[in-house]
Parts: sequence; structure tokens; C-alpha cells
Amino acid sequence: MLRPAVIRSGLVIGLTLLALGSITTASKAGSPQRSTSAQVASDEPTLPASSAEQLAVSRHLKAVGALFYGAWWCPACSRQKALFGQQGAQELPYVECDKAPKDRDRCIAAKIEAFPTWVLQGKERLVGVQSLDELKKWSGYAR
Repeated sequence: MLRPAVIRSGLVIGLTLLALGSITTASKAGSPQRSTSAQVASDEPTLPASSAEQLAVSRHLKAVGALFYGAWWCPACSRQKALFGQQGAQELPYVECDKAPKDRDRCIAAKIEAFPTWVLQGKERLVGVQSLDELKKWSGYAR
């Protein structure tokens, strides 16, 4: 069970980041900007195409039951996804922890205290951005 202080800390951090995002959005609203269809379609940055290795590692992580817990507003989570390229990032076994109440409940039940967090049954959790090599070793990838 998460202690109330941990929950409050997480909420304060999340609300602070949300407020900072609102300020940034408001400050940009007054200046004209050109947008591409990719920017309009998604808040995610456009990533380069995945290599065969990036895609294979992403699919392997999904196949072995690994889960990547993160939040849409988390810069470290964006960096983690970027290590897999565009297609690999889309195929990651990703659990969003902050878009809907059911998402938050799922992450609280999994006792997620930081982002990104990688979970695989029978293995120690990995917290923070992990390299492809670290994830391969951790998950038993052998190709």
C-alpha cells in the first residue's frame, strides 16, 4: 500500500507538470505557428523509423510479458520510447498511468512510484530510462 506522503508527492509533481504545460501552451497561443499534420494528429514527437533490432526487442518485450509503465507528460518516458524508433515505440507493452482514472488505478495497484518503470514477473523492476542492451539482458533476449 502506498503511503499517503508518497501519493501526495506524486500528485504534487503531476499537478506541477500539468500547470507548467498549461503555461507553455498559453504562452504559445499568442504566437502564430505552422503545424504539420503529424503535429496535429499526435502530441508524440515524430520518431525515425525503427531498425530491425529496435522492432525485434519491442516485440520480444511484449511476448515475454514485460510492461513499461509511464505517463504522457513524462520526458523520461518519451526518451525511453524514442530508443525504439517509431514502429517499435508503437508496439511497446506500454501502460499509460495518467490519462484516465482506470489508468491511475492500474498503476497504483502495480505499486508504480516512478516513471518509466519496467516490470517483468520473476525479475527485479527497472526504474528510469533503460538502454536496449539493458532491456535485452533483463528480459532474456537472445538473438
